[in-house]
Amino acid sequence: MSGVILMPSIIQIYVEKMATKDNDFFDLLGQRVAHLRKASNLTQVQLSKLLGISQQHMGSFENGIRKIPASMLPKLAEIFAVPVDELLGIENTAAKRGPIPKLQQQIEKISALPKTKQRFVMEMLDTVINNK
Repeated sequence: MSGVILMPSIIQIYVEKMATKDNDFFDLLGQRVAHLRKASNLTQVQLSKLLGISQQHMGSFENGIRKIPASMLPKLAEIFAVPVDELLGIENTAAKRGPIPKLQQQIEKISALPKTKQRFVMEMLDTVINNK
């Protein structure tokens, strides 16, 4: 049978594509969890204790090595005070009334800054808020 090229079945191709998409999804989910954890000033150890898992397990979720179970999503959303949709990367496509409020636009710009500048802005906000 030398020289014969075996064509993969359509099912095999579909399964491989789904596995790739699945892996990409869980990689991005882990990155979002890591970003939210850091934005919440939590360590992997602290978050893992809140979830009742080991730090190593948490690290493997954040690195996309393991898949975060669906049953854990509501608890993560509660800890980070975000909707589950945000964890999943689903943008709210519901009809919005008017443009994004200026404060929301500024918060998004601040979150894109380097960490040192974010800390500076937070310190300034804390100063203003505490000096009502």
